[in-house]
Amino acid sequence: MNRLRMAVVGAGALGRHHARILSGLDRVELVAVADSVPETAQSVAEACGTNWTTSASTLTDRVDAVSIVVPTVAHEQTASLFLCKGCHVFIEKPLTADLDQARRIIDLADKNSSVLQVGHVERFNPVTPIARELCPDPRYIRAERMSPYTFRSTDIGVVHDLMIHDVDLVLDFVQAPLVTVNAFGLSVMGGFEDMVQARLAFQNGCIADLTASRLCPTASRTMQLWSLDNCVAVDFASRHVSSFKRSDKLLHGPPPATDPDLKGQDRVALMKQVFGTYIQEHQPEVPDTDALTEELSAFVSSILSNSPPIVGGEHALAALTAADEILASVQNHAWDGCEGGRTGPFAQPPLRESRPAA
Repeated sequence: MNRLRMAVVGAGALGRHHARILSGLDRVELVAVADSVPETAQSVAEACGTNWTTSASTLTDRVDAVSIVVPTVAHEQTASLFLCKGCHVFIEKPLTADLDQARRIIDLADKNSSVLQVGHVERFNPVTPIARELCPDPRYIRAERMSPYTFRSTDIGVVHDLMIHDVDLVLDFVQAPLVTVNAFGLSVMGGFEDMVQARLAFQNGCIADLTASRLCPTASRTMQLWSLDNCVAVDFASRHVSSFKRSDKLLHGPPPATDPDLKGQDRVALMKQVFGTYIQEHQPEVPDTDALTEELSAFVSSILSNSPPIVGGEHALAALTAADEILASVQNHAWDGCEGGRTGPFAQPPLRESRPAA
């Protein structure tokens, strides 16, 4: 197989980028774009120089692989169409809406010897391998992922929408069993949780604090990883990494807090010496690569080389399992700290239902 016949199912805000990238890959022939809205399917297909359809079922015998970018509630049904035909499947995160659906998809992929890759795109952000190399054994992780309310992905809450990116990264960084989860969150816009704070404790002693909100005026995606001898700060959006370590002066000289030579010196001047004299900062160069292009290229490579995907079904299932534990903790959080008090993300007064005009 020299060129992979592929289709994109779902041509919305993200799906159109899948189509654009796949249409430009040398090892891919983009056979068609499918979307339930004819105008959307036609517009994206014409921009990519391919065919379009409103029915994904018409493509199952025409492609070797498919990229599925439909709402989460339709993941299992759409993926099953293609897996039953032996097609390889890329599916956007989260893998499914629940664990039973996820296991069925994984079993179906295994049964048909199909490559199943899930779109945890931050694994392919060029800052991620740098952070892993600089902090291979993190003892504490703090991640924040904020976004304005986009009116997309309203069929899922912020845990499956945003936080699951950091859940997947933390599981990959820590590589230890998850022991306990404590979380709380609120629904503001109605339907699902919109803001969540979670603490994950692992068997190896690592602690991870995760914050996700889709009610923030500005978007941000940051993470700090602490080991016993350094700290790595990561900005996934600006693709910037900084590493902070103790200098030789701090390691081998007298502790600044008790150094008699520093007594009586100007504190403002001393503060300016902390970074450089006592703490060394390193800012490694980050490659200028596109994460989504790298992700889709990796999927194609897995199929053509008959090798396991970087983010397979079992990885996505682990992230989904941890996400479910977070959601369970959010649901059970007691806001009043007592039995019989308010619990869960809907503890606020409910939104007033709209009434039809008389």
